[in-house]
Amino acid sequence: MTVAGVVLALASCTGGQGGPVGAGADAPRADHPSARTTSTAAPRTGQDPAALPGFLDKGWRISHKGPAHAIEGWADRTSVLPGQPVGLHVSTVATSWTARAYRMGWYGGVGALLVWQSDPVAGVRQPEPLVDPSTHTVQTSWPVSLPLPTADWPPGAYLIRLDSAAGQRYVPLTVRTADTSGRVVLVNDVTTWQAYNDWGGFNLYHGLQGEADFEGRSRAVSFDRPYSGDGSGDFVVQDLAAIAHAERLGLPLAYETDVDLHNVPDLLTGARAVVSLSHDEYWSTAMRDAVTQARDAGVNVAFLGANAVFRHIRFGATPTGPDRLEINYKRLSDPLYHHDNQEVTVDWREPPVPRPESTLTGVFYECNPVKADMVVTDPGNWLFAGTLATAGLRLPGLVGPEYDRVNPGAPTPGTIEVLTHAPVRCRGVGSYSDSAYYTVPSGAGVFAAGSNWFTRGLPEAGAGGVVANVVGGELTNLLQAFAAGPAGLDHPTTPNLAGLHEFAGDPIALAYLGHR
Repeated sequence: MTVAGVVLALASCTGGQGGPVGAGADAPRADHPSARTTSTAAPRTGQDPAALPGFLDKGWRISHKGPAHAIEGWADRTSVLPGQPVGLHVSTVATSWTARAYRMGWYGGVGALLVWQSDPVAGVRQPEPLVDPSTHTVQTSWPVSLPLPTADWPPGAYLIRLDSAAGQRYVPLTVRTADTSGRVVLVNDVTTWQAYNDWGGFNLYHGLQGEADFEGRSRAVSFDRPYSGDGSGDFVVQDLAAIAHAERLGLPLAYETDVDLHNVPDLLTGARAVVSLSHDEYWSTAMRDAVTQARDAGVNVAFLGANAVFRHIRFGATPTGPDRLEINYKRLSDPLYHHDNQEVTVDWREPPVPRPESTLTGVFYECNPVKADMVVTDPGNWLFAGTLATAGLRLPGLVGPEYDRVNPGAPTPGTIEVLTHAPVRCRGVGSYSDSAYYTVPSGAGVFAAGSNWFTRGLPEAGAGGVVANVVGGELTNLLQAFAAGPAGLDHPTTPNLAGLHEFAGDPIALAYLGHR
């Protein structure tokens, strides 16, 4: 977007509390450094980007985090359609604070569009959270500090930055696309962000004693609390590069979260593809059924991380609203055992109703942690067309810390084609990490990267040279083909599992050395 285009777009914009960027004496000038850009933005949502309100802002990153709990907050919706109500719940030691809403993606580089900023808000130190002694659920009851006026915000992945003299934090929010027809649907995996979120001392992995305290873990985690760290969940480190790459291609995109996959039954109707952006571990029955049914109706599916569809969750309500509580016992101690076995929150592959993830992803989660090179084994596959991929090419450091493998001992699609096949050693046992592609009778294609570090190879993540050429070219080929319709019709698979994994029941698969 050019600066002139920004100014013209702002001329007709209106805002709520605070206002759209460009309104009022405190708005950045057109010659302000935060408004400068050397490249126009690519179309992202079927709109002319010059018509989107806001300023390109290179200063979106946190520069002054401040001490723990200096300022922090949460949004009472994980996603909204433009104009739907959403409130910020903020606690701070500062006397006042402001909020700035950034739409994150590709703007001549990985960056941000500042679409709105608030007036100063009086700071309040909110009460300490409560911990449910039966489930170790950390819950806050903070009131709404500031409503967000989203009516003029274009769909996309947002970071709301909270700024105060005491420090800064993010609050993530997705502004949804109302109609996904004909679009590539990008899904922020907020259930996995929340599972690992240990704000308040507990998450689905540990209690107050740290990582060794598995028995003290939460059995349910609430979205009614901030994310720990910088407040962004895993968005900046895991999802942003893939979103920017997709936007850079100018494809018709839609933006959703996995909570939307759960509670919007027709979300994927007419979509061209659905893309899991990174480490996407925690899935409800409705989420899994929605993606499986979409695949079987011709919608392409991509998993850009590893360990996807591994944990079986269900949702509950909090005082804030429905689907704000994520439940995962990880054991048959789940009170639904023997009452509703279909919804018992063990791992998907485990009894009482095992549904291994490989029936959807094609690959089978195996182990962590590892750090290894990704190795190309099928350079003639269409996904590597136009890249520098050759047989045996090593892509340094792209396998880890969790990885998947095409395992013949698990339910494996008969059409699967292994693309990369990398030797790894995890917890003393040797095995392989695989990325793969398979097709189904509907024509849909399914891709699995097989590593949580796959997107580190994108140029938008800072990679360069051969790695960026191969991974960036591969993802470009994938997204462009997936955006065109059922990829299997033009790109059928050539199964090549024989000779790569001739044995079933290997030590890692049998011992299940991954998560507890």
